[in-house]
Amino acid sequence: MVKKQKIVVLTGAGISAESGIATFRDANGLWENHAIEEVATPEGWHKNPALVLEFYNQRRAQLAKVEPNRGHLILKTWEEYFDVHIITQNVDNLHERAGSSNITHLHGELTKVRSTYNPNLVYDIGTKPLHLGDKCEKGSQLRPHIVWFGEGVPMIDLAIKITQEADILVIVGTSMQVYPAAGLIDYAGSRVPIYIIDPHKPNVSLKRNMTFIEEKGSLGLQQLSNILRPTQ
Repeated sequence: MVKKQKIVVLTGAGISAESGIATFRDANGLWENHAIEEVATPEGWHKNPALVLEFYNQRRAQLAKVEPNRGHLILKTWEEYFDVHIITQNVDNLHERAGSSNITHLHGELTKVRSTYNPNLVYDIGTKPLHLGDKCEKGSQLRPHIVWFGEGVPMIDLAIKITQEADILVIVGTSMQVYPAAGLIDYAGSRVPIYIIDPHKPNVSLKRNMTFIEEKGSLGLQQLSNILRPTQ
């Protein structure tokens, strides 16, 4: 059996935006009319946990109403021909719902919550709301299982390892401005072809094997499918 090439796909908010999920960059840096500092930092949590919980309750309610788009579904089809690993900055579960097999969430998962006492106590909540007084088995308040600004990124070491093993690197729908995720591109091998799909060309250091496809995620991924599998 011929070994499949390993494609590593780094996805950002742009791919989920096509399903109707708001991005951080909407509305002049506000996220659903809230400053990021209010709802996506440890300081915001300590200042007003009720606001933070309600904010993510609304995000889960929104997630329940949207579906994976063509871009998510194309990535699933690639598994027939390639060993596909998705590293996503998104906290939604649209890649899972599209059927992709190998997904690493850098910034946490909206459908999970965790203990404020022990971060290893993680629970599936789906799209249900979380309230003050909802506690873990140790009796501590539960919080969103989200990596907020100013917190460490536990999955970054795994993401680096996956990227180092890539035969092809694809970057979709991300401005490449949020670190450490944006730094993953530097871990790809020097001869690994890199395809960047975004309607707005990200400001990244040019590499010899880099190709830009200036389209939204679904259309760009279809174009890339034709490049990678021209006989499809």
